[in-house]
Amino acid sequence: MKKFFTFFAVLLLTVSVLAACGSKESAGNKTRTVKIGINGDDNDLWRIIQKQVKSDGIKLKIISFSDYVQPNTALNDGSLDLNAFQTITYMNQFKGDHNLDIAAIGSTVIAPMGIYSHKYKNLSDIPNGATITIPNDVTNAGRALKLLQSSKLISLVDNFDPKGSIEQIKENPKHLKIKPIAAGQTARSLEDVAAAIINNGFAVQAGLDPAKDPLYKEDPNEKAAMPYINVIASRTKDKNDKDYLKIVKAYQSKEVHDYIIKRDKGATVPVVISIGKIKNL
Repeated sequence: MKKFFTFFAVLLLTVSVLAACGSKESAGNKTRTVKIGINGDDNDLWRIIQKQVKSDGIKLKIISFSDYVQPNTALNDGSLDLNAFQTITYMNQFKGDHNLDIAAIGSTVIAPMGIYSHKYKNLSDIPNGATITIPNDVTNAGRALKLLQSSKLISLVDNFDPKGSIEQIKENPKHLKIKPIAAGQTARSLEDVAAAIINNGFAVQAGLDPAKDPLYKEDPNEKAAMPYINVIASRTKDKNDKDYLKIVKAYQSKEVHDYIIKRDKGATVPVVISIGKIKNL
């Protein structure tokens, strides 16, 4: 009987040790699910990143939204871990307006805004008194006015507010009529106006080629374009999370860079820049 209890004790000890080893191995190979919200259909790009981070034990779950509100509110309330759909300027404006505790953790791309026309082939051809439509939302209106200034069609006041309106136009030598309308209507307005400033996404939807069709477009290398760099965002408390930063690194990899260049043909341009340089824009 004594031998039986000795054998049983040894057996229990062996099972316990094996179980402990199994638990340790499982813990070491544990996969972490990270939910990222995107806008529209960019799943092909994110599937590349998904494969890259899999070896780091990260299961990237991609959730698509059709608006610019839910991805931020869902991130703030914890329904998402990250999102990637917005410019740094839009994020800062939105989180301030809605008291959200979110932060940018990595740069992604810029989608250059352009000046388009169905009637003219050069900016110089746009006649005096012509009408140009621009997006009417706060972020894109300011961006459009800065683009008009870069194109030398107008000049803005020295202390121009990026949330600025047409009242901040200082000089308008051609006496152009700048007409703010809904961003989604700018491409449709081309039949009725001399030119329109159109966001990249709406240009593509309208069958325009953002790489070739604009009379003038943003230069991603200029300081004026920096406020419109797109970012990956997290909750502020998680901005240094190692797994989240691995996802940023994967986005900024050569493989993803080359894929974007090949797929978008200049419609969007990859940007790798320190968040410290743009976080307060």
